[in-house]
Amino acid sequence: MQRKPLKKELGYIGLGKMGKNMVAHLKEKGWKVVTFDTHRRGSAKNLRELVISLFPMRIIWIMVPFQAVGEVIEELLIHLTKGDILIDGGNSHYEDSIRRAQELAFKRIHFLDVGVSGGPQGARKGAALMIGGEKQVFKKLEPLFYDLAAKDGYGYMGVSGAGHFVKMIHNGIEYGMMQAIAEGFAVMKQSGFQLDLQEAAKIYNHGSVIESRLMDWLEEAFCEFDKELKDVSGSAAHTGEGEWALKTAEKLKIPVPIIKGAVDFRIRSAAHPSYTGKILSALRNRFGGHHI
Repeated sequence: MQRKPLKKELGYIGLGKMGKNMVAHLKEKGWKVVTFDTHRRGSAKNLRELVISLFPMRIIWIMVPFQAVGEVIEELLIHLTKGDILIDGGNSHYEDSIRRAQELAFKRIHFLDVGVSGGPQGARKGAALMIGGEKQVFKKLEPLFYDLAAKDGYGYMGVSGAGHFVKMIHNGIEYGMMQAIAEGFAVMKQSGFQLDLQEAAKIYNHGSVIESRLMDWLEEAFCEFDKELKDVSGSAAHTGEGEWALKTAEKLKIPVPIIKGAVDFRIRSAAHPSYTGKILSALRNRFGGHHI
């Protein structure tokens, strides 16, 4: 028996850097998207209007800071009906996603936790999607994920919480990789060779073992901000996911000295800015649009 084609209609909550780009991407793929944001103009005036603008069984993607997800879901529940699907595409803690899936199941509302990587550029052109929740719901929504993701860039990670768990570990790995790049370039800057660091980044990013998107973004940063990174903060901000990965590893009794060192550096950098911190800040700006 053939599965009924998925209606290309979606509610979308949150029009920040990621959300507005993801909505534009979806519209290009032929999706009808009803949007709402408390601080920016969407096509719906409030959550009630967003919900009633969609046909049951509704699909609603939530893309807000993790601190606000619970409040958004609570308000949505007043208007949802059995069989509707909520997707949390932000950086929520995986334990919160496990709990939310259980609570929503009692109300016959489906829930998927989707870790999204790739920054605003990925949201606009194709991201990496790590999806947790009921497998049959994932299968039903697979055309949505196909349209949003980079080629071969989405996958089912497992039961509820698995998507956000895999994304959390991704962010911990990202911390370590960025730290290694930043430390290496800080050493080169002090080497006495008067190295052209932009040229080094370019060579590293064309055929070397450490060729990567991060190295590409560093080359862009040197071009955008100058090689001294004068106007870039030497204190590297952190948003919590690296610490979550660290605490989870400690709970599982898995040593993660690289991730721990990277997290500790960012915490210390608030009081001790450095060129290493400037590299980290510049990288965060290039891939995530974060302030420098």
